[in-house]
Amino acid sequence: MPAMKHRVAGSLLALLFAMVAVAADRPTLKAGVFEPPRAAPELSLEASSGGKLSLANYRGKVILMGFGFTSCPEVCPTTLATLAQARKRLGPQADQLQVVYVTVDPERDSAERMRAYLGGFDPSFVGGTGTPAQLAAVRNNYGVMAERKSLGNSYTVAHSSSVYLIDQKGLLRGMMPYGRLPDDFVHDVRALLSE
Repeated sequence: MPAMKHRVAGSLLALLFAMVAVAADRPTLKAGVFEPPRAAPELSLEASSGGKLSLANYRGKVILMGFGFTSCPEVCPTTLATLAQARKRLGPQADQLQVVYVTVDPERDSAERMRAYLGGFDPSFVGGTGTPAQLAAVRNNYGVMAERKSLGNSYTVAHSSSVYLIDQKGLLRGMMPYGRLPDDFVHDVRALLSE
């Protein structure tokens, strides 16, 4: 029995060292990390740039993906301005980044409206829209909350505001909470690009 305990303990210790070695190979991110990384749920939406939006279209690039809407008064424009600043600070590496913004308001956010809105922040940003059912499925896959709330004769949408980091292989690597600085995004994008 003691020999069996030593073998089990030795095996567990070897497994622990292997897990630490694998984790040590990954860069430290400022975002909350998905450990282990997992495949980012695919989506098939109407792209603001025309055609279909699929994450596979951007394989080889780091993707920063957020959820919001064009009538959002504060959180969305702040997030998009932060992402635009981060992209500029990346310099030549900016071409290796794709920002994807998925609407939570399909009633108002057509592909054309999203193109005009996102273009005001950075012309490279791509928006995704679709049917309410398509968008609900994408939100569900990413654990994003969105709730329509009446606002006089109009409405607003309360929604999750984190940005997802997807690496060049299509793996979900992190989730950056609202309010982070452009340099936090620059750090994490560069860390993923260095792999």
